Amino acid sequence: MEPLEIDDIDFYPCKCEYQICRFCWHRLRTDENGLCPACRQPYPENPVNFKPLSASDVQKIKSEKKQKQQQLRIKMSESRKHLSSYRVLQKNLVYVVGLSARVADPDILKKPEFFGKYGRILKVAVGSSASSNGPQSASCTAYVTYARYEDALRAIQAVNNAQLDGRIVKASLGTTKYCSSFLRSQPCHKPECMYLHDVADNEVSFTKDDMHLGRHAEYERKLIETTLLKDKAQRERVFLIANNRRKHS
Repeated sequence: MEPLEIDDIDFYPCKCEYQICRFCWHRLRTDENGLCPACRQPYPENPVNFKPLSASDVQKIKSEKKQKQQQLRIKMSESRKHLSSYRVLQKNLVYVVGLSARVADPDILKKPEFFGKYGRILKVAVGSSASSNGPQSASCTAYVTYARYEDALRAIQAVNNAQLDGRIVKASLGTTKYCSSFLRSQPCHKPECMYLHDVADNEVSFTKDDMHLGRHAEYERKLIETTLLKDKAQRERVFLIANNRRKHS
């Protein structure tokens, strides 16, 4: 049930004191049967009890409402403070380290001969770190976002510790953190904000100590193993179906 508007707080159109807003009261009397939904008696011509609020009453109610909302925001902010120490694994996000400057380009990395071979890519963001030996030796990073998390895991399995454009690269699931506005219980006004605005599941949330102990890597390893087992089972099903067709052809 929607809360009443301030002007309807003291509006009781029926002697049974069943409360509705003035808009609904008018609609019932003009467009419907004109009966009170509670006692089923006809509504009188004038409301039984209605004392319009004064300007000071309205202002007081608004101030109290604003104060309650502020207290609620403070309470929510307090309950979210601990989330600032967590990093959350993104199952469909691959973080790649050690790329050469030549291939560290979103359009190149999306190609089928690179990360595009593992599944549909939604977004690629690249970065680089300066090197004292010149741009050719600069080590670049990339965040590759896949449409399906299974494709991201397959990419990690294939690319991690593999050679790409003459360099050994590392690949793992990317992490993110909570938006500072969300932690303060405030709306985020950044349309392209990359941080979290909802509380993530516990299984993908790790403190800095957890990550130092490698618990996030262990979770990632189990995800990859599960995906590989599913792939193996799928290949076996396809093989059996094809084999049965050959036998009956």
